[in-house]
Amino acid sequence: MNEVIASTPPSSSFLTVGLALKLSLTLNQQKAMYGTALLGWKEHAWLVCEWPLQLGHATEISKGTPCTVSYLHDGKLVGYRTEIRDMVTSPVPLLFIAFPQTVEEMHLRKHARVSSSEPALLMRTDTTPNTTSPIPSSDYAGGLVKDLSLGGCSIALTRTPSWIRPGSTVRMEFELPGLGHITNLVGVVKSTEVRQGLDMIGVEFRFNQMEYIEYRGWGGTVQNAIEQCVQQKKLGLGCLTE
Repeated sequence: MNEVIASTPPSSSFLTVGLALKLSLTLNQQKAMYGTALLGWKEHAWLVCEWPLQLGHATEISKGTPCTVSYLHDGKLVGYRTEIRDMVTSPVPLLFIAFPQTVEEMHLRKHARVSSSEPALLMRTDTTPNTTSPIPSSDYAGGLVKDLSLGGCSIALTRTPSWIRPGSTVRMEFELPGLGHITNLVGVVKSTEVRQGLDMIGVEFRFNQMEYIEYRGWGGTVQNAIEQCVQQKKLGLGCLTE
């Protein structure tokens, strides 16, 4: 899951000359985003960047106009709320922006994510799978896989038991339509939230820990099966064999 982390920039080391920036601001009662490049900065005072070409040099921007600056850095989307400090049009059009006090970082997903709607069963990791004894009802929970990627999934629950919380490990089983039934897949709960009246949990998969799939005319590992399913859904074909 994408997690937003707020932090105080320790120094100007997070900035580099030529860094591509996106400016979001409201002009003439319309919100818009403009591309520019960082030219320099004064520590804890201001950033100076190129005047965005889309604005045109005759555009008036009032000092103190709120804006948001965002950019990519080390695989993260970084942004902060700030304001326009000053601008010059001669000899070179430049825009001065207040230096960040805090920044927000969001790690970008490594894997494509597609929608899903398959029933899932979650079990505590301290229970013994594949036994003939019934699993106590307090040790499992039923849900619905709402989205899926090679790295993990989101699962909707009507009620989240106390043993499902961020950092806890669970075992899962669910269907990949057309490919087979996945059993004993281990995952780590990364997030929990309430969305549209349902409890949503984000789970990160941990492969090669005794998971398996009951194949239906398809061969490969659980990891390969999930990757195949995601790719097919991206193409609009669903989880079908070729």
